[in-house]
Amino acid sequence: MYEKVSGDLNFVEREKKVEDFWAKNQIFEKSVDQRKDGKYFTFYDGPPTANGKPHIGHVLTRVIKDTIPRYRAMKGDFTVRKAGWDTHGLPVELEVEKKLGLDGKEQIEEYGLEPFIKECIESVWKYKGLWEEFSDTVGYWADM
Repeated sequence: MYEKVSGDLNFVEREKKVEDFWAKNQIFEKSVDQRKDGKYFTFYDGPPTANGKPHIGHVLTRVIKDTIPRYRAMKGDFTVRKAGWDTHGLPVELEVEKKLGLDGKEQIEEYGLEPFIKECIESVWKYKGLWEEFSDTVGYWADM
């Protein structure tokens, strides 16, 4: 009635093949383009703060945030999914303060606002690639 599934499958390898196929053949982009005449659907995704590595807790939120747009796309809606990054704010500043051994506004001003901002920007870009790779791995489709 059914074909037995082999117990020695390399799931990581199979996953990478699917990811590569999606990227090489622009499957996400095609899934959006082929619905361009459908009803427009917008889904606002609160972006992650790019101040740390993604972890297992982020898998659930990525999957949930991907479910609704996929459902609407399957219903034929033109569903544009543009990713964003919260690349500013307190979490980024706190990480940089910790890295530099600073504590509070006065020490930041003494260090210099321009160099501090430069450190914040570098901190954000340090994690951006990890978040994009993580999103691909969990199958989260968005225009990064």
